[in-house]
Amino acid sequence: MASPQVAEALAQCQPFQTAGQSSNIIELLSNMQSMSTAQTASQDLKAVIDTVFDPNTVNVAQIGVVIQRNILDLLVKTARDFNNANLWMDVGNHAINKLTSAMTGGGSQATMGLFADQVASLRELIADGHEANDDHIAAARALAEIPLDTPGRRVTHEDRVRVWVRIVRNYLEVDDTPAAETYLNKLKNVMHHVEDPALNLHFRLSQARIRDAKREFLPASQAYHEISLSPAISEDERLHTLSMAVKCAILAPAGPLRSRALGRLFKDERSPGLPEFGMLEKMFFDRLLSPSEVRQFADTLAPHQLALTADGTTVLARAVVEHNLLGASRLYANIGIGALGQLLGLDPAKAEDTTARMIEQGRLVGRIDQIDGVIWFERGEEASGEKGSGRAEVRVGKEMRRWDANVQNLAEEVENVTNALQREFPEFVAANLVV
Repeated sequence: MASPQVAEALAQCQPFQTAGQSSNIIELLSNMQSMSTAQTASQDLKAVIDTVFDPNTVNVAQIGVVIQRNILDLLVKTARDFNNANLWMDVGNHAINKLTSAMTGGGSQATMGLFADQVASLRELIADGHEANDDHIAAARALAEIPLDTPGRRVTHEDRVRVWVRIVRNYLEVDDTPAAETYLNKLKNVMHHVEDPALNLHFRLSQARIRDAKREFLPASQAYHEISLSPAISEDERLHTLSMAVKCAILAPAGPLRSRALGRLFKDERSPGLPEFGMLEKMFFDRLLSPSEVRQFADTLAPHQLALTADGTTVLARAVVEHNLLGASRLYANIGIGALGQLLGLDPAKAEDTTARMIEQGRLVGRIDQIDGVIWFERGEEASGEKGSGRAEVRVGKEMRRWDANVQNLAEEVENVTNALQREFPEFVAANLVV
């Protein structure tokens, strides 16, 4: 129920049937903060809406839709002045319901079309209230109801992008990646029309966050790193996105592509100041990681980065195992499957499966001798990252051939020394050379 002072002012405007009465409503809204209180503001504003849009008492033919629009615009501004999220949602929903039930112009659909701009403002008001209360799903749904294709309403590409970016960000706040990606795909179709640097930055950041959530860590890392170089954001935000780039690169599957990503981040002059730099350095130089370092790094990750994979392990655990396997290949020419499992903290079968998968995917060069239970690493050869390129060619007597080649090289060097002596000291060679 409206406060007595507001109710008395509204009583003078009922029934609302002449254009002259609109000035009283506008004056009332202009003075609402002084006439109303925080406890009664919501009911007072709803009473104004009831007065202006009551289909039984309002004479639209005399008042005109334009006046009603102006009153709604002022009402939204007045509601924002109270800086109360619950009030925004209460008043906004009441106005939307009133507009929907009104029969102005031949039906609710026609009414909503006549007030499309005002409906958009009310939806944004409701969404702002939900966002202030951290109800991001409700905020996204309210923004999705904003009319963007209503005939007669001019909506620019920037307007569409601004709404869709907010929807994407709200869905990402609750890790609803599929819903966020739906609107991101809409954004991709219009972003080439948008020149606003802020909107382009928000789009790129949303795209990086979705790739991160989908565990596409390498492209996410590259996107975060590019954003961290943007002068359009503050220094703290640049360091935060650089930190996200490092985390994604560490979580990416071990191999040549990740090595290049780690190299770019390691060479960034800002990286030594990050908490993740110790982990980044060990990853870049293919050094083995200890369990304590992994636990410390895990404490900095987001929930989706610690989610379980199909085999029951976390993304981080898989990344660490693959990295340590790659590090082991730098230390050993060959290693028993059981010993490798002990080194990686896995059972022998799991260690063999992991090695086989990395070889098959072209992220590790080597071969597995299942008869002898030994894994051979091809030292000096780099994996290309192409599927199937990691399989080392099995050559019979390879070690013996290498020994033969060394002996041959030594013999050739001895012959070269002998020939040099014959050229420089032929008498000495003739007297002392034993054939």
